[in-house]
Amino acid sequence: MRSGPDRIRHALLFECMALALVIPTGSLLFGIKASDMGVIGVFSAVTATIWNYLFNGLFDRTMIRLKGSTRKTLTLRVVHTLLFEAGLQVVLLPAIAAYLGVSIMEALSLNTAIAVFYLFYAFFFNMGYDAAFPLHASRMAGNREMAVSAE
Repeated sequence: MRSGPDRIRHALLFECMALALVIPTGSLLFGIKASDMGVIGVFSAVTATIWNYLFNGLFDRTMIRLKGSTRKTLTLRVVHTLLFEAGLQVVLLPAIAAYLGVSIMEALSLNTAIAVFYLFYAFFFNMGYDAAFPLHASRMAGNREMAVSAE
């Protein structure tokens, strides 16, 4: 299982790289002032960073309890990404609508575009992150021992 500092590094890298893409692209595609897109982007990033830390910790603990490992198959990565985004949208959609002063339905297209971007981005970012910062074998063995002793 990943350590607290590793999870923080993951969340910060994830959000900073995403903001560099989302703010200018969202502003251009939706005709929203860059400053407003920046507010939406930063609010979304802060919210997502907190959710990322909480969700991934819970997801990994659940995996250890159910599977004895945090190793993710391709299917499990897709499920992980979809669950993460669904939880995040519960908070972001009403907040974006309120900030822009539009109805939930009007904010839905912007929010959907951002969500679709993040679905693909999260999938590929996480694969790259796992390759760049792999768990050490000794740490993984310790996780299996923790999972067995927790049962």
